Amino acid sequence: MNALGFDKTPAETRVVVAMSGGVDSSVTAALLKQQGFDVVGVTLQLYDHGAAVARPGACCAGQDIHDARRVAERLGMPHYVLDYEARFQAAVIDDFAESYLAGRTPIPCVRCNQRVKFRDLLDTARDLGADALATGHYVERRLGPDGPELHRAREAARDQSYFLFATTREQLAFLRFPLGGRPKAETRALAAALGLAVADKPDSQDICFVPDGSYARVVEKLRPGAAEPGEIVDLEGRVLGRHEGIIGYTIGQRRGLGIGGTAAPLYVVRLEPAARRVVVGPRAALACDRVSVAELNWLEAAALPAGGRVVQVKLRSTQPPAAARIVSDGAGGAEVLLDVPQDAVAPVTK
Repeated sequence: MNALGFDKTPAETRVVVAMSGGVDSSVTAALLKQQGFDVVGVTLQLYDHGAAVARPGACCAGQDIHDARRVAERLGMPHYVLDYEARFQAAVIDDFAESYLAGRTPIPCVRCNQRVKFRDLLDTARDLGADALATGHYVERRLGPDGPELHRAREAARDQSYFLFATTREQLAFLRFPLGGRPKAETRALAAALGLAVADKPDSQDICFVPDGSYARVVEKLRPGAAEPGEIVDLEGRVLGRHEGIIGYTIGQRRGLGIGGTAAPLYVVRLEPAARRVVVGPRAALACDRVSVAELNWLEAAALPAGGRVVQVKLRSTQPPAAARIVSDGAGGAEVLLDVPQDAVAPVTK
């Protein structure tokens, strides 16, 4: 049994590595190559990378493609760049725009993993004769009594399981995450020791198709007329001001509301897209102890028990897990009952 769990030699085991051009995926490829696996690098062109070549901290930009190619050459491995722009537009960018129009706060990196990287790219890896697809994500894949399981990374600050919630059992059987048990500092040290040019490259921070950080501007460009003005009202419906489009607001937002003269700070409590209304209120109005979730991806072999199950939930990628109970709603979703009310839970899906 080799290091990836296959009953054959590493040289007989082909692994496609999703190479983003960053340090994590580069080290993933280097480690597998060092262990003797038949490694093939694949980089996805997801967006108009030409416009983002010089932008530091971007993801899926033209510089990233160049960096991935340089790493592959350094390691002496095949490398392919695949044009997935049309797929990315339909599966991620359009969803992003429609979500904001509906008053939701989308997470495009989740959609990208769910609908592009772990669906389309996984199929491409199989077409290339791969036994596995490896990525530089910080999560752990462990073998349990009922098959592969998805676990949080060993270094809590780097854990990316939040963005991979939609990974299915079938996909987990094919995926490998070599960095899940390593701290980020060790990954960078390995990159330097291996002579990889990306060893000091900053981590991606931006959404690749939001070049200046202005989500609202991107949505308006994608959906002309999306920024329709409307009223900002309090919980009793009293008009406090005007806004230039609900696409510029999200639940829990305090700054940039454009209203003053109130005795206490106000926060966005609710968005009403049909009425083009932004509802604001005190911080206490943000607290909720029940969250309805859709697209439930239950990875355990046994179904969610009828009485629910005690769990830990993350409501934001950077937030510590919160104690809760999850109960099936009988329609493919669930209710999350929080032990302690949490603030500013924003809807992200339909």
